[in-house]
Amino acid sequence: MIYRVTAKYAEGKAPDFYTKLTDGSIESQRPDGKEIVSSMQRAKIIEPGVIQWYETCYCPTPLKHERGTVYDRYLDDISTSEVREHGEVSGESFWTYLQSAVPG
Repeated sequence: MIYRVTAKYAEGKAPDFYTKLTDGSIESQRPDGKEIVSSMQRAKIIEPGVIQWYETCYCPTPLKHERGTVYDRYLDDISTSEVREHGEVSGESFWTYLQSAVPG
């Protein structure tokens, strides 16, 4: 199934989230780690504090595993709606935002 996902993000969690997305710990997670990383690379900031992206998930409950292992640690107010195909989201790159939040 393909879902359009909207969630709120907390600025204070951005550095840790980016570290986990890039150090291999999330990417190596089975079965969905690569999709989580790819989804965050596609995610766009659609308004201050809110991101949106499209994600493929085969859980009986949308994003159940992804939320239990990653998303609920870093994102809030996650909502999903089933769609037929991946779409384009307009906005600033969430990935670029995450990169800029890391000190150094």
